Amino acid sequence: MISFRVASCCFVAKFFFLPLSQTDVRIIAAHIILNVRFLTLNSQKWKARTKRDLMIEVWEWLDCESVGAKELESIAAAVVEKFGAGAEESPASVARLLADEGAELRHAEVLELDARWRGEDAYTAAFRNVLKFSDFAQAAASIKRLDNLRREFARREDKEGLRRVRDTVLKGKQRAEMIARNAKVDERKRAEKAEIAEWFRIWLQSPELFDDWLDLRQRTDQFKQLFGDERTTLREGGASPDVN
Repeated sequence: MISFRVASCCFVAKFFFLPLSQTDVRIIAAHIILNVRFLTLNSQKWKARTKRDLMIEVWEWLDCESVGAKELESIAAAVVEKFGAGAEESPASVARLLADEGAELRHAEVLELDARWRGEDAYTAAFRNVLKFSDFAQAAASIKRLDNLRREFARREDKEGLRRVRDTVLKGKQRAEMIARNAKVDERKRAEKAEIAEWFRIWLQSPELFDDWLDLRQRTDQFKQLFGDERTTLREGGASPDVN
């Protein structure tokens, strides 16, 4: 069946005199197959009995290389068809479920779709709860998330997104400095916040070099004397940034 579809694409390419490589033909064939699956989605008889199992079944049936807006919308349509409108979950929730099952996500599309679903703009969804720095692990995790956003916005040449990333890091630096200057705060906590403020400052200056700088910084005698073995790295990803 696959060979027939590939042959069909070759025929189309020849007909339009397109100099396509074998890789190009296979990519075109994959897109045709996926589009046919989208068109026949509503006619499928799903075996799943629970909403979770249905989401996974639809994803596996689509047989897509990655998951973005189109795939999530198709899964939502299948859920509503089988379980009713009240059963629909946010695109971000469905994406997390599929990611846990091994799906590769097209993150920008997921964020934009989730923002539309919630009635927000894509930036609001992207930056929600991103700035957390109650300890070193959370600070490192937040900086990693913000740096991932920076890379994504740079790839898309999104100047507004890049501006918001810098503004968020600057806000974190200012908040950390404010806590570090507060005499009512525990001395060790003030020292931690002063250190984290310096992390934000270095990232603002050289985001591409920050990962290596942080690793070297935490190996210094000064850091060890101040904070002992309390180390974290961006390569390890830090702790979950959900608690401030």
